[in-house]
Amino acid sequence: MDISGGQPLAPGQPGTTGRFMELQINGQTVQVDADPAMPLLWVLRDLLNMTGTKFGCGVAACGACTVRVDGQAVRACVTPVATLAGRRIQTIEALGTPARPHALQRAWIAEQVPQCGYCQSGMLMAAAALLEKTPKPTDADIDAAMTNICRCGTYQRVRLAIKRAAGMGAARAPVKKRS
Repeated sequence: MDISGGQPLAPGQPGTTGRFMELQINGQTVQVDADPAMPLLWVLRDLLNMTGTKFGCGVAACGACTVRVDGQAVRACVTPVATLAGRRIQTIEALGTPARPHALQRAWIAEQVPQCGYCQSGMLMAAAALLEKTPKPTDADIDAAMTNICRCGTYQRVRLAIKRAAGMGAARAPVKKRS
């Protein structure tokens, strides 16, 4: 999969800043021409055409833009791209595949978490960071880690899905049909 948005522009071409940076995104080295202060969100969406990470608020309050940097949940809307040199960035595009969805994606479907779906990529990335750090999270762990806003109010389903993915309580319960 080419995530570089096509051929890199040469310095001096119209539309370039001449400030090329190498980033590690989803296991690939990508060269971008961006102002060092540009938020990672816009590098992903506008320069690399990776639209899975969403814009929500622009002030790191809602979490729709959450990605993982070196395994930690980070709000991409306020993270300057210059701070990410040499760090591992993971976006929703690399969490799983249609053929091999991540355990969280399977649990999200089983618990019928998505409603409007707008916050889901950020929620999934925050949950993935939580499970990497705390494989068997308690309710308190989930509350502390999941600071993303869901305007549809699916917080209880998110909790169940995280526990299902972690192989806890919800994983042993049968899937319930929700209306």
